[in-house]
Order: sequence, then structure tokens, then C-alpha cells
Amino acid sequence: MTASIPVIDATSLPAGFGWKNAVDAIARGHERSPAKISDQFLSSDRDSFVNRAAWIDDFGIGVKSFTVFPENAQVQRPSVQGAVLIFDDKTGAPLAVVDSGLVTYWKTASDSVYGASLLARPDSKTLLIVGAGVVADSLVDAYSTLFPDLAHIMIWGRSPEKGRALALRHAGQKAKVEAITDLEAGVKQADIISTATMSQNPILLGKWVAPGTHVDLIGAFKSDMREADDELLGRAQICVDSFETTLDHIGELLIPLREGTISRSDVVGDLYDLTQKQIGRPSRDTITVFKNGGGAHLDLMISKALFDWSR
Repeated sequence: MTASIPVIDATSLPAGFGWKNAVDAIARGHERSPAKISDQFLSSDRDSFVNRAAWIDDFGIGVKSFTVFPENAQVQRPSVQGAVLIFDDKTGAPLAVVDSGLVTYWKTASDSVYGASLLARPDSKTLLIVGAGVVADSLVDAYSTLFPDLAHIMIWGRSPEKGRALALRHAGQKAKVEAITDLEAGVKQADIISTATMSQNPILLGKWVAPGTHVDLIGAFKSDMREADDELLGRAQICVDSFETTLDHIGELLIPLREGTISRSDVVGDLYDLTQKQIGRPSRDTITVFKNGGGAHLDLMISKALFDWSR
């Protein structure tokens, strides 16, 4: 009989794992050969079951299986639940089961912050986070860790109360953290803008964005969702974390590509290209856009890092 495999969640993860560990895992993962990726989506009415699998040679195999049941929120249950199962790619043996919520927590912000470390101006001092939910909360810590010279972090949320509560929770940061209510004014001041909303229509307008700004787009994950308008995309150098998981799946780029607002050649590279220095920030005044689309290969990279830390 096969020996039991470890289950890793927030309660069993040894202390000390942090944002530098997570970002390093994604950076090292993109120094390897490109991942093979496959997704499966099943649904029944509004409920969904998703399998996202990745295989990275000489590294590992992983499948993230999770359910999305929106009505659970009405009965105080999580709407998203799941796990990542990781395997040894030499023997095929299962190595561990990792809680998907834990993986997503470390993966999402690390994906964005790693992209920003390769595209944003190194002397960036002001960060604007658009959104005041769980992802926004993690972004404050992740950006503060990887950009220690940040002096000012602004938080804008549709609910001013949630924005103020989030800013108060991070009052101990080295940077000044404050909630703002004027989104346009915040955008005009920011060196880095990170959006983490559930918006279906553009909330970030290109006419507000100053030359040299880095824009990190996280929130849109479905084909009908966007956070940035056409003007912003038209003014910017566009990069993605993965061509395979963004261009044909997420409205942020799918819609303007379909409508001809931008062309495929306007998306100049992904994290593999950025890591290998094939592309980068062309000039100080260039507006750079990074679309964070996630993907099973990122789940695998973070899951392996959590597994290694737990041993």
C-alpha cells in the first residue's frame, strides 16, 4: 500500500515562508523549460468544477482541482474550495496535497510583484492598489517586501469603509498607507498601479495614467471582464504572465484583440521572455502593462516551494 502523503495548509506550514520565497520560486520556475498546460472546465447552472494541470520537465507535475459555488456565500461557506496535488515527474509518485487557498494566496501577489520587479522603474516610490479585498491585502505586504523603497501606498475601494479598514490594518508598514476616495487623483500620482477588482467594465482610464507608470492588472479572469480601457492598452507596452492562459481566455486582452483595438504583436512577451531578459522596460517614460492571468504552472511552482519548505 502506498504510504500516506502529506497535506499542507496554513495550519501545517512551518513559520518563516514569505514573499521573497514565493517570488523566488516563480523566478526560478521561469528559468526552466516552458510548462505544458491543460485546463478542464465543467459546469452545472452557476456552479463550476475546474481542473488546471501543468508539467514542467525535471521539476514536477501538478493538478489544481477546485469548485466555484457562488451561492455558498449566502450560507457562510467558501465559494471557492479545492486542492493542488503534486507529483514527482521522474517516478510519477504523488508528493503532497496542498490547500488551493494557500497556493492562490502566495501565487497571485507573487506573480504580479515578480512582473513588476522586471518592468516597473526601480526607483518607484508610490503604489496605488485598486480594490480592498483579500488580494489587495496581500499586495500591500508583497509589494512592500519586494519594493522596500516605497514611501506611499494608496488604497482605493468601491467601499470607502473597506479601504479605510485595510489601510488601518497595514498602518505598521514602513511606507505610509492610506485609503483614498478619488481614483483619478490617485492614478495620476502613482508610479505603480495594481488593480484587483471584480469589474466587468474598465475602471482604469488611460488618460489618467502618467508616462513611466507600471500597471499590474489582476482582477479580470473571465472572458467578459476588464479593468483597463482601450486607451491605456494603446499607450502601453503590454506583457503577460503566460500567453497560453491570457490571450484567448480573459476579456482584458481578448475583447480588444477581437475588436481590433490592439493586435497580437502588441503583446510583446511573457514571464519566460522577461526572465530571460529578451524584453524589458524600453525607456523611463514607457507605460508598462502586465496582465496577471494565473495558470497551473504557477500553482505548481508555488506548491513545490511550499512542499519543500514543509519538509
